[in-house]
Amino acid sequence: METKIALREWAVAVKALEEGRQTIVLRKGGIAEETKEFRLESPRFYLFPSFEHQRPHLVVSEAAGGVAQTQAEAAETPGSVRVTSFAEVVEDFEVTDADTLKRLEGLHIWTEDYAEERLRWKKTKPLHVLVLRVYRLDEPQTIPMRDGYSGCKSWIELQDVRESSISPVLDDEQFRRHFEEIRNRVHR
Repeated sequence: METKIALREWAVAVKALEEGRQTIVLRKGGIAEETKEFRLESPRFYLFPSFEHQRPHLVVSEAAGGVAQTQAEAAETPGSVRVTSFAEVVEDFEVTDADTLKRLEGLHIWTEDYAEERLRWKKTKPLHVLVLRVYRLDEPQTIPMRDGYSGCKSWIELQDVRESSISPVLDDEQFRRHFEEIRNRVHR
């Protein structure tokens, strides 16, 4: 894990990834992206929990309580952030139509309305469906929250993270089943 790059993702989504409840993230790019669209900067990265845009009404009811829970956990260590996971991109599907996006319902925590809103935003650009193999850090790390870590951007360079051994969230067979289901739904 030589990389220090991290993908900023809603804390509630990071939690779902770390619990094996989802293996995808949907990305369109942040307002502050240099390229004005999402680009896969690295196939391997830390997951950096962010709180700026996550709201209970934008996620499915089963995940809505996780918004307050992740915010409460973050409040326990003000001025810092807890980095607990690492991911590898197995596939990057580009979705450009609402029908394909609808087939992915139940595989991510966004509401149907919010997912469609993200698809329509910058409508000439595809929505990236990143299939992630997620690993928990064997030694989770609490690092200082730096100014450069916030804002509407997907990627950040972590300055204070130490290398740690990792353990997969899902075993090989569980992950294979998740991946096949995603691929089948995208290519139906």
